[in-house]
Amino acid sequence: MKVGSKGFTESVILGEIITQVATSQQLNVQHRGRLGGTGVTWQALLAGQLDAYPDYSGTIAESILGDPTLTNIATIREQLATRGIGVTDSLGFENSYAIGMRRSRAEALGISKISDLANHPELKLAFGAEFMTRQDCWQTLKLRYRFPQAEPERLDHGLAFVAIERGDIDVMDLYTTDSLILKHDLVALEDDLNHFPKYEAVVLYRTELETTAPDFVTAIKQLEGTIDQKQMILLNQQRDLEGTPETIIANHFVFDRLGLGERIAERTARAKWLAQGQRLLVLTWEHALLVTTSLGAAILIAIPLGILAAKRRNLQQIILSAAEIIQTIPGLALLILLMTPVTWLGFSSIGAAPAIVALFLYSLLPIMRNTYAGIQDIPNSLQESAAALGLTRWAVLRQIELPLASRTIFAGIKTTAVINVGYATLGGLIGAGGYGELIAEGMDTVNMWTMVQGAVPAALLALLVKWGFEFAERFIVPTGLQASAA
Repeated sequence: MKVGSKGFTESVILGEIITQVATSQQLNVQHRGRLGGTGVTWQALLAGQLDAYPDYSGTIAESILGDPTLTNIATIREQLATRGIGVTDSLGFENSYAIGMRRSRAEALGISKISDLANHPELKLAFGAEFMTRQDCWQTLKLRYRFPQAEPERLDHGLAFVAIERGDIDVMDLYTTDSLILKHDLVALEDDLNHFPKYEAVVLYRTELETTAPDFVTAIKQLEGTIDQKQMILLNQQRDLEGTPETIIANHFVFDRLGLGERIAERTARAKWLAQGQRLLVLTWEHALLVTTSLGAAILIAIPLGILAAKRRNLQQIILSAAEIIQTIPGLALLILLMTPVTWLGFSSIGAAPAIVALFLYSLLPIMRNTYAGIQDIPNSLQESAAALGLTRWAVLRQIELPLASRTIFAGIKTTAVINVGYATLGGLIGAGGYGELIAEGMDTVNMWTMVQGAVPAALLALLVKWGFEFAERFIVPTGLQASAA
């Protein structure tokens, strides 16, 4: 069985709790954590790549069913049943949206309610992309409270905490169980017009499991009503403020609250460092696998396409323009767009497959363009001489054109390799592993050290890949061209 969770602390903790409750019932369950947003987890659930994941009633109504008026879980259950998806009753708490400010700033201005913001048009607002686009959030909030402020900035939720602490912004969106409210000394303003709907925590699962794996569904439903809001805030604080791993947090909750499984002891400082080192080795292997697989495939495809573009003028624009269009698609958007086609090919819609395909597509243009340019720059006199000697087209390509264009082609490959290592960090958003997992985790918990642990090794790996190709270039590029370059 595969349990998923979205890319924020609370979802990962809940996903781990679900996994450990099911595991305690002797079920074989795997947790795929930090899978980006609702679009990724929902599509994976529909495709059967996930069997269950935690979500919220308001998110289901707004983002999945497209009807924010659906506030009753029983009604939501009826709607989801037509799509083969079941939903548990509430886990026992709500995690609704709120509007927050620094406590000192709010007290200085006498602001305690959301309606008070209308009297301060000078305040700077910044909200997450999801909050800005949802109908039950900013789109209707600004009308209901008649805000006079300019259109808010769009800012990642984790980065907004840094910005509000520095005073770069005054107001941001919050989640009511967010532990970072305490860390940054923020205050959630009273929703005095009762704008925000209920966001009750639930678990979504595929209804076919009620027949094929009833023990799994029974295990999930054991969690109904077991977590209150205060408990969830404490669990979030253990991760965000104390740095306790989600597996330990979930284990202690499942053992202490439900009496299931065996309690894991807290790890010593040495054990934590060893575990972190082992994790970094695994992530390095995963990242290298993403890069080498996608880059190798791109080299095999892009060089022949570059040659074809140089030799066939009628295909030149089609080939290069198609690669240029792919290059303009934002990375996260491309990953989500590829989820469905990847499942058609028999691969999982989450994990390494869509990440490798996306990296492969991004790698085509630089190699293709440099191959095209390298062949185009060969003097006509050399090609005429080859024709006079009676060489075939294949012989001209193999013995003259590719050797002369090799330096330019290698330059494109080296550039692509460095870019590829950086782009591969996006794989962390869909469970592909690699250094992106640490970067996404650091952004979510606003932990610079965690982000550095992902960013620095990625930079070092990019340099190693670049140096590796420069070393290989000595044996592939003709000696005469190397001497000319020197």
